[in-house]
Amino acid sequence: MTTHPTRASRARRLRGALAGAAALVVAATGALLTAPAAQAASVDTSAWYVLVNRQSGKALDVLNWSTADGGQLIQYTRAGGANQQFQFVSSGDGWYRVKSRHSGKVLDVWEWSTADGAEIRQWTDTGGDNQQFRLSDSEGGRVRLVSKLSTKVVQVKDRSTADAALIVQGTNTNAYNQQWELVKVGSGTTPPPTTPPPSTGAWPSPSSSQKVSSTIQVSGTRDAGYVRYYGISSGDQDESQPPIFQLADGAVLRNAIIGTGAGDGIHCTGTCTLENVWWEDVGEDAATLKGSSSSQVMTVTGGGARSASDKVFQHNGPGTFVIRNFQVSDFGKLYRSCGNCSKQYARTVRVENVTVTAPGKSLVGINSNLGDRATLSGVTIVGDSSRKIAICEEYKGVTSGEPTKIGSGPSAACGYSTSSITYR
Repeated sequence: MTTHPTRASRARRLRGALAGAAALVVAATGALLTAPAAQAASVDTSAWYVLVNRQSGKALDVLNWSTADGGQLIQYTRAGGANQQFQFVSSGDGWYRVKSRHSGKVLDVWEWSTADGAEIRQWTDTGGDNQQFRLSDSEGGRVRLVSKLSTKVVQVKDRSTADAALIVQGTNTNAYNQQWELVKVGSGTTPPPTTPPPSTGAWPSPSSSQKVSSTIQVSGTRDAGYVRYYGISSGDQDESQPPIFQLADGAVLRNAIIGTGAGDGIHCTGTCTLENVWWEDVGEDAATLKGSSSSQVMTVTGGGARSASDKVFQHNGPGTFVIRNFQVSDFGKLYRSCGNCSKQYARTVRVENVTVTAPGKSLVGINSNLGDRATLSGVTIVGDSSRKIAICEEYKGVTSGEPTKIGSGPSAACGYSTSSITYR
């Protein structure tokens, strides 16, 4: 028999929801939809599956590798991690709990809602009706997940095809965003996904450690397999330290852990992507965008950084810097457009779905006099009840000397609203 929660227990669950933690991962995979899908009638309860949405081609994903009750479910480019792998645990009579391989928790209709748009999150397996789903066949072997509580189905919000779109429930219309292909892990032509090593909280533990004596050059894609790289420097804040990694234009680095003695972290010489990279002890900076093209884009997606006495991300070249699905704690500045580079540019930064844990000084610093523009959305700040962490600061950038601060808060250059910032 299922016991429905009281209003007080619902409130406790809401307070317990995790808004941050990190690690979102992405990966390029070319043969995702070619792998054979399981039929609803033949789901293997001993297997693990990646659930691929028909509308977007993206995978069901536990946001930021959360292991907490209340961790959100999103869709994301398939990366092969355990936070994108699920098992169907039978409840009998054709009902299943859908268990995350990473967290051990199950899909849960949040707050026992029966309304359209209610979020699907993860929660400790209690066997409640809000955690039970049956598989309803759709076209091409795909399935819909029908909630026992609400009779609604699991879908991608607003039919989005974007990474990090939320997973919610909606009235069953058999729309493409409600249809899921069950791709058994290791099946078909898609290589078996890499399962990350055991992690503590949302931070992955290293699979091994490698001391670095000279900068590692990366072109193309490098999956570091959760190796910890460390020791290229003494671990101080001296200027002009070498980076551990230098990425060529178009390079991708994923699943790397940067340990103590990180030097100047990672340098990007053009467009580059950092996927699920973790800085345990930021050195001079975590990563810097260099290069010379106004069209270049540096994307940091997933991962996290801590113990940065000054900047986490530095933007020296032109172009756009994107920071999404990231977590940062104990830091000076999350992002800074170079205030006194000898050659200056108009730069753009986008901060999306970032969790910030105090202490920290500021999230974004831009040179509005040079045409810099920032947009921020989905920011959660933890442990800053006095709201000392500045959200967006404007400076007068120079080519020599020191920049001067000229403003702070929402503006034409600092594009965000107070509703974009959540404190907890």
